[in-house]
Amino acid sequence: MYTLAIVLIFIVCLLLVLIVLVQNSKGGGLASSFSSNNQIMGVRRTTDFLEKATWVLAGSLLVLCILASAFIPRDKTVKDSIISEQVQTAVDPTAAPSFPVPADQNQDANNAK
Repeated sequence: MYTLAIVLIFIVCLLLVLIVLVQNSKGGGLASSFSSNNQIMGVRRTTDFLEKATWVLAGSLLVLCILASAFIPRDKTVKDSIISEQVQTAVDPTAAPSFPVPADQNQDANNAK
């Protein structure tokens, strides 16, 4: 269900971007490209359609986001953080860390004896 909600969110987002890009901020928009008077939809109807489509897509995006958050897959087990796991598995947390000695220095120390 979560995957379906995410796919629908992406589709709604793409449609919303297309609808917003078709609109013209000065009121022309899609209707300004029609020059004949024999239109199926008038200038006012086109802008009304684009405005309603924008509101419907924005509302559906909000609903789908809330729906997707309700269906987020959650594990039943609670995992500790990596730091707390490292503290628990440490042998002696008060001991100073040991640094590796290069192999050349080990051989030199053994030869000097």
